[in-house]
Amino acid sequence: MPDALVLIGPMGAGKTSIGRRVARAIGLPFTDTDAAVVREHGPIPVLFAERGEAEFRRLERDAVAAALASGGVVSLGGGAVLDPQTREDLGAHRVAFLTVAPEIVGGRIRGGHRPLVAGDDLVARWQEIYAQRRPLYEEVADATFDTSHGPLQAVVDAVVRWWRIAPTGTSHT
Repeated sequence: MPDALVLIGPMGAGKTSIGRRVARAIGLPFTDTDAAVVREHGPIPVLFAERGEAEFRRLERDAVAAALASGGVVSLGGGAVLDPQTREDLGAHRVAFLTVAPEIVGGRIRGGHRPLVAGDDLVARWQEIYAQRRPLYEEVADATFDTSHGPLQAVVDAVVRWWRIAPTGTSHT
């Protein structure tokens, strides 16, 4: 199985934006698993509404497995780590956990179509979800990068530096 550089983290952390730039910088293909699900099955809010979260998670799991098998830079949806098989599969890859502060994320998620953070207080709901998932992110991550402040390119550069010096098959501790 090819070694992938996998970006995980909560919604609004910048996994897709950073992933595209990192892939370009290191000359590898980029896969966004949420985009892969949308391409194959339609918009995520529609999938949630019509087929439910459990079915979305099954489709997401398939997209993650295919992306990891292909290698390159892979951006996972925020909830992909909920799947135990996905967490196990991540052990064969290098995983970067992208974080973002609650006071920053509001501007990033407002106006988006994110079924899990619908309602009046998006940031409060985001914080609940993040608190539930954070232990899983930390369990599988090899390195953590905060995306809250500074230019996006600084985070991209830090991830690229880490990728170039981190040994393949880094264990998750």
